Amino acid sequence: MPGVTDRVIVVTGAGGGLGREYALLLAREGALVVVNDLGGARDGSGAGHSMADTVVEEIRAAGGTAVANYDSIATDEGAAALIKTAVDAFGTVHGVVNNAGILRDGSFAKMTTENWESVQRVHLWGAYFVTRAAWPYFREQNHGRVVMATSTSGLFGNFGQANYGAAKLGLVGLINTLAIEGARNNILANAVAPLAATRMTEDIAPKEMLDKLPPAYVAGVVGYLMSDECSDTATVVVAGGGRVQRVAQFQNKGAVFTTPPSIDDVAAQWGEITDMSGAELGINPLG
Repeated sequence: MPGVTDRVIVVTGAGGGLGREYALLLAREGALVVVNDLGGARDGSGAGHSMADTVVEEIRAAGGTAVANYDSIATDEGAAALIKTAVDAFGTVHGVVNNAGILRDGSFAKMTTENWESVQRVHLWGAYFVTRAAWPYFREQNHGRVVMATSTSGLFGNFGQANYGAAKLGLVGLINTLAIEGARNNILANAVAPLAATRMTEDIAPKEMLDKLPPAYVAGVVGYLMSDECSDTATVVVAGGGRVQRVAQFQNKGAVFTTPPSIDDVAAQWGEITDMSGAELGINPLG
């Protein structure tokens, strides 16, 4: 079965922006799509059905197949209800695109516990809840695809986004383990850091930059990672404006101490410890 044809794929936060583009492309390519969106504001407040319903109507008008879901993925119960929507409508679930997100930016000095936790709950916990609910189906059918929406703010940092960046890099740690645990059941887990003009980025980047970053440029990458042809796992890519790049962790040869080093010993070899010339793709020495 080529591509994503007849694959049941859940897209969270699919009522607008990047999620909408993912849902539209997947449906055009023959997937059976569950369009999830709480219908709230950028900060996570409020709710409504119109955003998800509108995208479902677009898909159906174009000849595709989709159903809407309005549950919050920030709770275990909401995520379970979302996957139940997929199973009730289409019999199973083959892939999840964990795209839903909110923003509550602020410098670390002014970060509130509420804003820290709310962002973690949607991005990191939400992806965990949804993927965990889908995991038994993936294992039973020996097929599953997971795509996490990470961010350059998590990979490289960004002022005012400690909560968001921590959650987004947490998703990279999650796919690294999911890729290992899912390998024998043909479950692949990857992450995409999108660079795109959406309501999430409208006041974060200059307009002249955002004008060059239509969200549609990211959709094909997510579609490929959902496809039967994809064989990569634990891969992170940055995608936007027509450019797609892999990002990975590297490790150098480092320095070796034959006895427990003192502070002065470490200082004396710090240049060797931090020199990245000749570095290679990092691996877990305990794995």
